[in-house]
Amino acid sequence: MKNLLALLLLSLFFNFNCFAVTIKSDVLQAYAKHSQYIDIKLSPDGKYLASTSRNNEGIISLTVLDLTKGEIISVTRGRGKESVSSFSWLNNERLLLTMAREYGSLEQPKPTGELISMDADGKKMVILTGPRAENKEFRFSSIIDILPNEPDQVLIYSVSFTSSEPFVDLYRMKVTTGRKRPLGRIPMRAYKGSGVSVFTNQDGDALAAQGIDPNQNNKIILLARENVDAEWKTILESSEYEGSFSPLYFLDDGETLLGLSDLETDTKSIATFNIKTKKHSVILTNNKADLMPINSIVNGQRGELLGAAFEYDKIDAVFLESVKDTNNQAIFKSLMKSFEGQSLSVISATKDNKSMIIRTSSANSPSKFYLFDNAERKLSVLTQSKPWLTENIIPQTKIITYKSRDGLEITGLLTLPNGSAKNLPLILLPHGGPHGIKDSTVAINSDTKVLANHGYAVFQPNYRGSGGFGKSFLTKGFRKWGTDMINDMTDGVHHLIETGVADKDRLCVYGASYGGYAALQSVINEPDLYKCSIGFVGVYDLDLMFTEGDIPENDSGINYLNTVLPTGQDRIAQSPVKNVDKIKVPVFIVQGEDDVRVPKEHALRLKAEFDKRSMPYEWLMKSGEGHGFYNPENQVELWQKMLVFLDKHIGK
Repeated sequence: MKNLLALLLLSLFFNFNCFAVTIKSDVLQAYAKHSQYIDIKLSPDGKYLASTSRNNEGIISLTVLDLTKGEIISVTRGRGKESVSSFSWLNNERLLLTMAREYGSLEQPKPTGELISMDADGKKMVILTGPRAENKEFRFSSIIDILPNEPDQVLIYSVSFTSSEPFVDLYRMKVTTGRKRPLGRIPMRAYKGSGVSVFTNQDGDALAAQGIDPNQNNKIILLARENVDAEWKTILESSEYEGSFSPLYFLDDGETLLGLSDLETDTKSIATFNIKTKKHSVILTNNKADLMPINSIVNGQRGELLGAAFEYDKIDAVFLESVKDTNNQAIFKSLMKSFEGQSLSVISATKDNKSMIIRTSSANSPSKFYLFDNAERKLSVLTQSKPWLTENIIPQTKIITYKSRDGLEITGLLTLPNGSAKNLPLILLPHGGPHGIKDSTVAINSDTKVLANHGYAVFQPNYRGSGGFGKSFLTKGFRKWGTDMINDMTDGVHHLIETGVADKDRLCVYGASYGGYAALQSVINEPDLYKCSIGFVGVYDLDLMFTEGDIPENDSGINYLNTVLPTGQDRIAQSPVKNVDKIKVPVFIVQGEDDVRVPKEHALRLKAEFDKRSMPYEWLMKSGEGHGFYNPENQVELWQKMLVFLDKHIGK
């Protein structure tokens, strides 16, 4: 009788734990689902509208609509699980496509390096480059310039599939046949783990290129030549962390590059660099946040610099006082006012500028596409990327600021459940990266919305080392992965406790990649602050980063690790696997079995340390997944298990 009673009580206990949390399955499904609409572009004459969209199987196809007839004239998709990755209009009738395909066991499609052209109606399709092209070349090709003044040609660069350190070869290619005319080789290698950017003048001549040299500790090298017959010369050597210039495009004079620069400022400013005189000039700057240029649209293409956008305590912009295209500037100002708090960009325009496609997005609004009638100054909604995300399941995210213990001002994002603002269970959610990445209000973070929909406040701190706030803020995080960076997060949590948002007895930390590292290191550093930890594809052994994964496969990756990771005894003190004895709370370890960025060995080593000590933990490893879960079903399963875990430890 006693045994029967014990079994009954045990059954009731497990049933209670299984059903204590009410999981909103519809919310999980909605946020796990990938965007339906990805990109929309008008043909230069405005006759056609092309868009990429995803079907129920996850395959992305290209649909072309004839606006004059109001009918679909073509739908294009790849073979099997191959998807359209990107597309551009070459002229009024012809499109250029890139493709992506699932490789091996990985769920997420990867670019194939093939270029394909076709007419708007789907006919006259030609595979221009790659193994399936007529010449069966084993090379990866990418577009440099569409060459709008030569609508039957494009400028491309091509690198060998088989070389680990290939040179970059330039070609002009016919978009109807794939026939290429070689234009020479840039004396710069596309090292694995880095890329080469090529910049053209108004005539489509490649006159500048930038890459890195891992043999010089990842020094950034800018090459240029005065004309296509001249020799390439190094005109600038700089360091990403000490100050550099990153070109975006040539101005009309064909010798002045406009780009992002912190050569003379701490934050990334809008600046110019002349390839002949080597003169560098700052045009626009903000002393708290990096800038991104806002340009006019001329003949359907990028035109004059009008101003710059930035984000610190909100999404904002600064405009130049004197510009030629005052009409376009006025339009941008008006649109930004209409979409306050949202990121806004013109992604396509007709050659006469009468029609434009505008995309908006924010942390509180899914990406939405509009058709803008320039003559009528009228906006019409085309679609949104995720039409199923309705307002009632989008808890609001806002930017907060606070001071770290050493006086450094930190920004972060706070997402609260709808209708709740005080004494909430809180989840600290540090971003991955960690360096150069920031949490921003320009797009929705699905994790935060799912958790907030289930009653949790979610805090995403932009701790020192994050990007977007200047090089001094960025470099303050170097070698401080498990100390000052973690302190910034901890101080943000204490700020939310002191302001009444968070319940000090119901705190948990969850993150992915470096965020997964921070999830474990936080409960090591603060064993009495948090009640649980969830590490997703996390870095747990800092020494292992030098021997496993894709980062140490090349010199540039090794240089990066030597720059940012702690050394000697500090590395041991800041490695979670070396400090498991300090963990007092339940841990949930989640891993993609095929992760090449942070291989499963990290998770297995952490698991082994828990097993040695007979410490409790929960475990989830998914085959076919890499550095993060791509398959919606796997993502839903993860959230379900997380919510049960969180409810058990910090729920009501």
